[in-house]
Amino acid sequence: ETMYNAPGIGLAANQVGVAKRLLVADIAPREPESELIVLANPEIVAAEGEVIIEEGCLSVPEYQAEVKRYEKITVRGLDLNGEEVEIEAEGLLAVVLQHEIDHLNGILFIDRISRLKRDLYKRKLRKKKVEQES
Repeated sequence: ETMYNAPGIGLAANQVGVAKRLLVADIAPREPESELIVLANPEIVAAEGEVIIEEGCLSVPEYQAEVKRYEKITVRGLDLNGEEVEIEAEGLLAVVLQHEIDHLNGILFIDRISRLKRDLYKRKLRKKKVEQES
């Protein structure tokens, strides 16, 4: 529910203060046939190819940047019933799963961009803070 209200297409438990290795993802939340993916203890067990895609994040408001990701991945984890599952993903789903697994590992997408782009974002945040305090 929190992910949908944000609105977002993926969310890691630690983003909302829950200390569990759990993620949810739904890449087409407005589509009736769209399926919510819930994975506990997810890990990438296979990956291939590369894609550069613009990402944003609920934890890094008002900022998007190009990030290099695997094009296709296989993720292993536990479903809602505690059963082990493997998901083969490509395209947007692969990107979202990698992004949320990064969160679970303490990595934000801005950690995957150049120092220059990160510094520009920090400068933008400082400027905005000064403007709000004025």
